[in-house]
Amino acid sequence: MPVHHLMVGTWTPPGAIFTVAFDDEKLTLELVKRTEIPVDEPISWMAFDHAKKNIYGSAMKKWSSYAVKSPGEIVHEASHPMNHDPLASSVDTNTRAIFLLPAKQPPYAVYCNPFYKHAGHGSVFTVSPTGALETNSQNYEYQPNSGIHGMVFDPTETYLYSADLTANKLWVHRKDPDAAPETGAVVLVGSVDAPDARDHPRWVAMHPTGNYLYALMEKGNRICEYVIDPATHMPVYTNRSFPLIPPGIPDRWTMYRADVCALSFSGEYMFASSRSNSFGLTGYVAAFKLGATGSIERQICLNPTPTSGGHSNAVAPCDWSDEWVAITDDQEGWIEIYRWQDEFLARVARLRIPEPGFGMNAIWYD
Repeated sequence: MPVHHLMVGTWTPPGAIFTVAFDDEKLTLELVKRTEIPVDEPISWMAFDHAKKNIYGSAMKKWSSYAVKSPGEIVHEASHPMNHDPLASSVDTNTRAIFLLPAKQPPYAVYCNPFYKHAGHGSVFTVSPTGALETNSQNYEYQPNSGIHGMVFDPTETYLYSADLTANKLWVHRKDPDAAPETGAVVLVGSVDAPDARDHPRWVAMHPTGNYLYALMEKGNRICEYVIDPATHMPVYTNRSFPLIPPGIPDRWTMYRADVCALSFSGEYMFASSRSNSFGLTGYVAAFKLGATGSIERQICLNPTPTSGGHSNAVAPCDWSDEWVAITDDQEGWIEIYRWQDEFLARVARLRIPEPGFGMNAIWYD
């Protein structure tokens, strides 16, 4: 089918989920549906479950879930407060639900990260038989000054890797062999400091082989390559990094913030983005060629994005081909589709939705 649907959330209230349709023959983007959701639960990061029958949302002070009946029928099913710290859910604190990672293998638990203050724990939620968020089965500890903004599982979903922006390190947990499997509980394996004290890891991606981990550094504005020790499963820095902003920037530590990295469907390529801290400057999107075992062979491009990216500039490769990549921004509220062909990145469709905070991340439904 030439028409593919994507869902997008917002950074600020009022809460809504936007469904858009991309026609890959006509190269058009159209708004299909604005689904109202609880007004104080805008979703700054959303993800599908393994079957694309549920959307899970990081929703300000809540973790939320929605049943997806069709592209235009999305139904709110559950919202859970942040229970990892008594102060986290208070209206007087800036603690915010920021990221979540749904497991793709049974029991399909959802792993959730808060941010800003009182963010020293991750939370695990079990899901109902239909996939709705059900029970907060575990709140596992990082450290008091942690702020996890991205996580990824290894291919077996045994080991969980977390990017700790505020504590400047990478954490490794594993599924707890002594816990009931249905809880999805994890235990600590260890942590490693980022290569530079100013790096601030924000995002992680892993090669399908499980051999290499890629850490996106928000303040360092670079991708750092790690090899996974087969005995300990800890990431080991290879001393190879690649820029996410061009050379010659007066102060790379303050003028830009790297955002997201994600692999293409085949695992042969990786895309990554950065945002400018000034609306008068552009962000950037980069592409990398990955080797068969997972090492980064080369950086292919570093292209400016139309705006600074705002809070977003999130790259979202489609999950059935290497051909299409979505990028969202909330400076002006754009969603854009790029074609990746012959190692060139070309924008082919663009849609602006002028709603408050629109454009956090796009997820491909079909």
